[in-house]
Amino acid sequence: MNWYQFTIHTTTEAVEAIAYMMEDIGFQGVEIRDPKDLLSQEKDPTAWDYIDEDLMADMEAGDVTVSSYMSFANLTTESELENLRFTIESRLQDIRQFLDVGEGSIEVSVKNEEDWANAWKKYYKPFRLGKHIYIIPTWIDPEDVTDADIRLTMDPGMAFGTGTHETTYMCIELLEDLIQGGERVYDIGCGSGILGIASALCGAGTVVCSDLDGNAVQVAKENVAKNHVEDRTRVFKGDLLEVDAFSEAKADIVVSNIIADVIIGLAPNVPTVLKKGGYYISSGIIKERRADVEKAIIDSGFTIEKVVEKGSWVAILAVLK
Repeated sequence: MNWYQFTIHTTTEAVEAIAYMMEDIGFQGVEIRDPKDLLSQEKDPTAWDYIDEDLMADMEAGDVTVSSYMSFANLTTESELENLRFTIESRLQDIRQFLDVGEGSIEVSVKNEEDWANAWKKYYKPFRLGKHIYIIPTWIDPEDVTDADIRLTMDPGMAFGTGTHETTYMCIELLEDLIQGGERVYDIGCGSGILGIASALCGAGTVVCSDLDGNAVQVAKENVAKNHVEDRTRVFKGDLLEVDAFSEAKADIVVSNIIADVIIGLAPNVPTVLKKGGYYISSGIIKERRADVEKAIIDSGFTIEKVVEKGSWVAILAVLK
């Protein structure tokens, strides 16, 4: 199958908002290429061996892009293609009100499905995350795994969430601190499933994940199987109010790594699935929207316990009163 690839040239600050926007429009899959994510990671001297010359050139250029895909079957006329481009440009203008989207230019090209599914792999390599998590792509077998490492095998495929972004990193750190063993964890907007899987590997007893993107759900299920946590991790398509599993019992921890506006809308419903004294981790929040999200969380019955900042992003740890 052939696909149209829409690529937006932007900034690190705007990538998650644009990725969400593209998914909301109806695109299939999101690919983010941000040299800053790789350059900001702590690496041993040999780690760069995994990165080829093309990627190094990208890093030097500093180009940040968000690419999404639409099949030929969904765009059968030139008019439909132009209308879609106009919709993207209009939504980008909305994002500009809150974020610096940089150049904001849009490129359209044609991709073969096999090329799309494999081209991104050269950008994704093993790395450590938080205190003990070691993220390992399925096609690499690193030799430096230690007994202290919690090995998390990850194949994000066309789903969002490889662990390299600041927002995911902050969530992992908070989850590692909170999980002592046996907790019930709900991951809303799970993407590739990385946070739910990490929770299970850290000792959570029951993990329920959900995403609105059917492809993300499939990828997350595959990643759950790769990490052998099927006995305590389930993945569903839908939001907080649509997935019956969220109503089976109150959670000890709810995590949502999305964007500010979605968290603001989600916050009032989180107490319906969270125990009193339970924790709510929200991330994907740009610094400029911190106050808005904090207000929504407090208004929903929470007390803010901790705010973590990394780069241009904020993660909030709140406790249900």
